[in-house]
Amino acid sequence: QVQLVESGGGLVQAGDSLRLSCTASGRTFSNYRMGWFRQAPGKEREFVAGISWAGSSTDYADSVKGRFTISRDNAKNTVHLQMNSLKPEDTAVYYCARDSIPFRTIPVRRSSDFGPWGQGTQVTISS
Repeated sequence: QVQLVESGGGLVQAGDSLRLSCTASGRTFSNYRMGWFRQAPGKEREFVAGISWAGSSTDYADSVKGRFTISRDNAKNTVHLQMNSLKPEDTAVYYCARDSIPFRTIPVRRSSDFGPWGQGTQVTISS
């Protein structure tokens, strides 16, 4: 069973940066698209960013485009989310997730297209 473990969350001020990491167990990490999602209190989980299994293409929600960068290191089974120019509205629990289908060639954003999921890491931005 693949396990995903996020790290790097914390409390920072508006305008600061954070880098989230997610490390996966198992040998098939490089076969799957990876995604980052977030869920703020009282809101539904939303897509943040995705990266193809080879790392050659990325996809971002409009709310984070130009501020967040997703990347992956398949040799280390790790995916990162670099978050710059953070805003209070970025406050949420951030989750990484693996695509449910290997070698998918089109970007997907629905939560139902992903699984398994990590446990989440809290990101809090103060104004």
